[in-house]
Amino acid sequence: MSEVETDNMDALAGKYLTFQLGEEIYGLEILKVQEIIGMMTITRVPRTPDFTRGVINLRGKVIPVVELRKKFGLDAVEDTEKTCIIVVQITLNDSLLTMGLLVDEVSEVLDVSSDQLEPAPHFGGSVNIDFILGIGKVDERVVMLLDVDKALSVDEIKTVTSIE
Repeated sequence: MSEVETDNMDALAGKYLTFQLGEEIYGLEILKVQEIIGMMTITRVPRTPDFTRGVINLRGKVIPVVELRKKFGLDAVEDTEKTCIIVVQITLNDSLLTMGLLVDEVSEVLDVSSDQLEPAPHFGGSVNIDFILGIGKVDERVVMLLDVDKALSVDEIKTVTSIE
């Protein structure tokens, strides 16, 4: 690993909330997570992108909910008792926006050290993986660490948050 990559891995070390989509494990920087809530009534909003499940009313605040399975191109599955919404704060043009991420199951908080991190893989020109901060290798598991600010494009964020 180059010195720049080593510095980047040092910067990525920290606590991550892990969750599952199917068999895959993902992690979000814990500081981006506001709360985790169980499944609740989600009101669908017409003419929104297919990965937008709808909106929830969380203590009087309307929050858009993105279905990460659909956003990542995974097959849809029925919601279960483990399905939950991770409420996150994302940054867009120096503004903080609140959004819900619908996931199959929340796992645990992992403390990932720099020696457990690898840079995100490169798949060639047309595959955009800017939203992957890096890959964590923890207890024989591979955890894809996500940059929640880049998981959606700026246009997608504007579309989703305009339905609040």
